Amino acid sequence: MPQMAPISWLILFILFSITFIVFSSVNFFIFSPPSSKKTTLSFDKKMSTWKW
Repeated sequence: MPQMAPISWLILFILFSITFIVFSSVNFFIFSPPSSKKTTLSFDKKMSTWKW
């Protein structure tokens, strides 16, 4: 089994690093979070008076 030259390891590392960076950035920019519907919270308008 032949040994790989160090320059080939460097080129392979650079290739995988660039691939990983491109893949991660594409995933980051493609992802769109689900849009949240604007829900209005209905509060009771009854004012309760506290008797201490």
